[in-house]
Amino acid sequence: MQSRFAMLLAGATVSLPLVVAPAFAAGESGGGSSTTPTKCRTGLVYNSKTKKCETPKSGMIEDEDLYQAGRALAMDGKYDEAIKVLTLAADKSDPRILNYLGYSHRKAGRVLVGLGYYQEALRNDPDYTLVREYMGEAQLMLGDVAAARVQLSEIEKRCGKGCREYGMLAEQIEAYLRG
Repeated sequence: MQSRFAMLLAGATVSLPLVVAPAFAAGESGGGSSTTPTKCRTGLVYNSKTKKCETPKSGMIEDEDLYQAGRALAMDGKYDEAIKVLTLAADKSDPRILNYLGYSHRKAGRVLVGLGYYQEALRNDPDYTLVREYMGEAQLMLGDVAAARVQLSEIEKRCGKGCREYGMLAEQIEAYLRG
């Protein structure tokens, strides 16, 4: 029995770095520490309280960690996984969470569902220009150039023609019109 325990302990000691190491990939820290993990293996979310990758459960992981993980999944094209993670957030009115729920649904082909999330995000923060950019892109997917231009105008009011969101949506509208 003791030798079985010793073998299990030795196996865990050898394999633990292989499981934990992927969690410490370089992330998009705004000038912060590069040791802050942003990615865990599939199905896990980094919990900043416990400093571990964990199975996401509502109320057990901070909304900020769920947002970061959901955003990363969405940007990686794992839209359904992003939706599962983002829907666990306690604050269902967080515009960032709503934005990436909208983004994930839109990219997964559920454009109208995505628009609903974008509209809710804008009700909570009308100045969130990234939502307006994504909403304009969704409207282009539906062929509504006029509605996309309304969002472009709203972005311009908030941050001018020089901001990233304005440039991105203007480019999308031009590309749409060129065919």
